[in-house]
Amino acid sequence: MLLAKAKRDELLGPLSAVSGIIERRHTLPILSNVLIERSGNALAFLATDIEVQIAARSGVEAPAEARAVTVGARKLVDILRALPEGAEVTLQQQDKRLLVKAGKSRFTLQTLAAEDFPRLARPAGESAKFELPQKALRRVLSLVQYAMAQQDIRYYLNGLLMVVEDGTLKLVATDGHRLAFASLKLGAGLPRQEVIVPRKTVVELAKLLADSDDPVRIELSATQAAFSFGNVDLVSKLIDGKFPDYTRVIPAGHKNRLQVGREPLRQALLRAAILSNEKFRGVRWVLGEGALKIVSSNAEQEEAHEELEIGYSGDALDIGFNVNYLLDVLNNVAGEAIECAFGDAASSALITYASEKDFKYVVMPMRI
Repeated sequence: MLLAKAKRDELLGPLSAVSGIIERRHTLPILSNVLIERSGNALAFLATDIEVQIAARSGVEAPAEARAVTVGARKLVDILRALPEGAEVTLQQQDKRLLVKAGKSRFTLQTLAAEDFPRLARPAGESAKFELPQKALRRVLSLVQYAMAQQDIRYYLNGLLMVVEDGTLKLVATDGHRLAFASLKLGAGLPRQEVIVPRKTVVELAKLLADSDDPVRIELSATQAAFSFGNVDLVSKLIDGKFPDYTRVIPAGHKNRLQVGREPLRQALLRAAILSNEKFRGVRWVLGEGALKIVSSNAEQEEAHEELEIGYSGDALDIGFNVNYLLDVLNNVAGEAIECAFGDAASSALITYASEKDFKYVVMPMRI
């Protein structure tokens, strides 16, 4: 029975969009599958890992009656990628098999019942609904997502805080050692909403968003975040927990300030990192009148010294940082010049950009 006929890329595009969330090994075999649903001339691909669900659609040549089947996602992706570009592909259901045909190639895949495929139920209750250009959301995610924790026992740090209040979308990520904050104006009249979106959802969303003015529709409720753009619908459960009060973490009133070019600082840190301790990755910043010295050393008593001429007339300071945390912000956030504000050697530093008015990055010092 014919499921669909289409060009290879008309199937591979939406299938690739959804298959990123599928785990290679799963306790439930059906979660390794993708659900393929046909309704009219639209073919929808749906994947889930129970926490996140992504659907993507494609227009195809197909009979009118609705049909659905689930099949191994990785195998189908690999088959379609291996077929010649522009190949005409036919998908046919045969008993409990899916037959994939293209030219003289034939592939028979096992299927599982579509009715057993789990779906995320849409939530009830109030939600904040708004639209943004895709490139605006993609950009603001890129400013903060690298600061999310990975597999931290404080599970609420393994995600991104999204707050809608006073007509503004605020995004915050922290792993307990550094914090990135960015905001975006939305417009008035939205209910306040505060959610923690899981790391996996954020990473997948950032990959799928286009650098275009096409809209992304966002809906944030008490239990779910939903993003719809182009032919993609992404729905995610939220992390249930209390995110740290980021307003208390961002320092205000640090009087010692320096201005420096982002790229010269980045290059100096990359060189100093070569001889930093492999485990602790520490570098010292030694600040004096008009100069920043960057010093690193390791267990073999090897040392690196870098010096930059900077705009600085504050207190003499000797403060240590994890060089990876500094390089993360310099690598991920573009801009010509940055400003660093310091209290003393035991206080966190605040990094801001002249070109990014709604961005702040806080990094804790370390003892070296």
